Amino acid sequence: MKTIHIGGVPEHFNLAWYLALKQGLFKKAGINLRWDDYPSGTGAMTKALRKGDIDLAVILTEGIIKDITEGNPSRIIQTFVETPLIWGIHVAENSNYKTIDQLKGSKAAISRFGSGSHLMAYIQAKNNNWDLEKDLQFEVIKDLEGAVKGLTNGKADYFMWEKFMTKPLVDQGVFRHIGNCPTPWPCFVIAARNESLELYRDEVKVILEIINNITIGFKDIPDIDKIIAKRYNQKVEDVQEWLSLTEWSQSLLNKETVSNIQKQLLETNIITKPLNYKDLIATI
Repeated sequence: MKTIHIGGVPEHFNLAWYLALKQGLFKKAGINLRWDDYPSGTGAMTKALRKGDIDLAVILTEGIIKDITEGNPSRIIQTFVETPLIWGIHVAENSNYKTIDQLKGSKAAISRFGSGSHLMAYIQAKNNNWDLEKDLQFEVIKDLEGAVKGLTNGKADYFMWEKFMTKPLVDQGVFRHIGNCPTPWPCFVIAARNESLELYRDEVKVILEIINNITIGFKDIPDIDKIIAKRYNQKVEDVQEWLSLTEWSQSLLNKETVSNIQKQLLETNIITKPLNYKDLIATI
C-alpha cells in the first residue's frame, strides 16, 4: 500500500476529505492517504510541496499559481471549490477604523508572505484604487490566533480571512467585520508535486475519483449543516448561508480562467511573469 501525503487547512471546505478518511475509502482502494493540517494556510503548504513533505495540497488558487511561477515543482490537477472565497476584512472590536477606505496606508496582518491573506490584500487594495507600493504595509502573524493577538495589541490594523471561519470571533466581540473581498476566480485547487505525479499517477487519479464522489453530493449529506456547525464551532444559520454560496468542482481549470487569473495577478504585481497553461496544469 503506497503512502501519499496531502495538506490542507483545517476548515469546513475540507470536511469531505475528513469524511472520506473516516470511512476508510482510500484504504479500501489500496492507498494510505495521510492528511496533514496546515492552519497557517497557503504559504506553509507551498513550502511543504517544495520540500517534498507533502505530495498533494488543497490550496488557494492564487497562492499556488504564484509559487509555481517562482519555481515550485508542482502543477494544478483539479479545481476543488468552483466558487469564490469570501475574504472578510476585520479590525479589532475597539478599533477606530470603521470603513475600508480608512484602512488605506495602515498595516495588514498576514499569516506569511506569499499566503492568501498577503496576496488578497493586494487584490483588495486594487479594488479600492490604492497605491500598491505606498498604501500597503504588513505584519506577519502566522495564523488566526496570531491575528487575534496582533489586532488586539495594535501590531496590525486589519486582517483578511475567510468570512465564515472568522465569524465566531466577530460574534464574541474580538473582531469587527467591516467588509468583504471575494476572490475573482475559483478559490481552491488541488495541486501535486511533479515528482509525486510521476510516482503515483494512478493512485492520484483514484484519490480524485473518491473525493469527487463525495463533493458532488456533499450538500445532500443528512444534517451536513449541523455536522459542520458542531465540528467548526459555527452557528447553523451561518453554515447554511455558506453552503448556499459554495460549489465544489470535479473538473480542471480551463485555459481562459488560468489566463484571466494570471492577468489579474500581473496587474497587482503578485506575479512578474505568466506561464503557459501546460506549465501550470497537469491532466490526470
